[in-house]
Amino acid sequence: MAKNYYDILGVSKDATQEELKKAYRKIALKYHPDKNPGNKEAEEKFKEAAEAYAVLSDKEKRARYDQYGEDGLKNSGFSGFGGGGMSMDDIFSQFSDIFGGAFGGSPFSDFFGGGSRQRVRKGSDLRVRISLTLEEIYKGTKKSIKVRHYEECPVCHGSGAEPGHGSSTCSLCHGSGEIRERVGSFLGQMVNIRPCPNCHGEGTVIDKPCRNCHGDGRVKTESKVDIEIPQGVSTGNYMTLKGKGNAAVRGGIPGDLIVEFYEQEHPLFTRHDNDIFISIVITWPQAVLGDEITVPTLSGNVSLKIPPGIRSGKMLRLRKKGMPGLHGSQYGDQLIRVQVETPTNLSKEEEELISRLKDLYRNKKIKIEKYK
Repeated sequence: MAKNYYDILGVSKDATQEELKKAYRKIALKYHPDKNPGNKEAEEKFKEAAEAYAVLSDKEKRARYDQYGEDGLKNSGFSGFGGGGMSMDDIFSQFSDIFGGAFGGSPFSDFFGGGSRQRVRKGSDLRVRISLTLEEIYKGTKKSIKVRHYEECPVCHGSGAEPGHGSSTCSLCHGSGEIRERVGSFLGQMVNIRPCPNCHGEGTVIDKPCRNCHGDGRVKTESKVDIEIPQGVSTGNYMTLKGKGNAAVRGGIPGDLIVEFYEQEHPLFTRHDNDIFISIVITWPQAVLGDEITVPTLSGNVSLKIPPGIRSGKMLRLRKKGMPGLHGSQYGDQLIRVQVETPTNLSKEEEELISRLKDLYRNKKIKIEKYK
């Protein structure tokens, strides 16, 4: 059954960002795992609300969803939070701003008396730009790219410690990751808080750093990424590939790969939204008597009828021969601007024929019109 994200959050279709945030926070607090331990139904409702908020709080995803429903989100990099989608820790990391901060001594501990959930680290996102031809955009395409990124160290498996070794509580900050110093001022006693210089805010110190990654828990590598690009994208559109960015330092979840699309200039076609424009030049006899000619489109050559008496600058339209909308919906048109060629460098035979026509039109009055 298709999901109605507005119903899930209990908001109207014109809900503001603030209304969405308020509704999501209320549901997330109600079904949070710390408040409902072992309750699978509550966990699913928690994930469902997160999925609804992830779509509706994103301007582009919300527009796709409003126009096409769940089908509009396919191939957009969004896979939901159930099944093979994001984990609970992913949700906590992505939406920590809803509840006031990061999770670890988490804000949820204030609500539910918890505090057992560790802070979720997330690796940095990467951005790449892919250049596409109009033909590739018209049909949709697959691209394989090579991405330089950090991945989990294969020796220490992301811990940063040499195999057989671990980490211990920092002796300077005693595991808090912070140094608190009382300082005096004209306002009285104040507390200055700064990251611990010994553990760099981690709260733990590695006993023996991994020789392969030097304690970072990750190494630089190059990976091949296959990208399936839907029909109808345009310059400025992007796709988010979850977990394809940089690995986090010493554990956590990897960042994302943001793939931006750039449309190459075409030697023949010009694109405006989903419509395609070209110009054709026809001879004066074709303009006078009409003709049937062959013109190119993104889907191949088609036949076009030139009506008799057509004027230079006239636009002809081929219905649904333009660019498809996103994911192949709502094809645009192809518009053809007709230009009538004035013949030059005439042969003797052509001069004689045109001279005869000139004699026939000699008594025809010249038509003068207002300039437009």
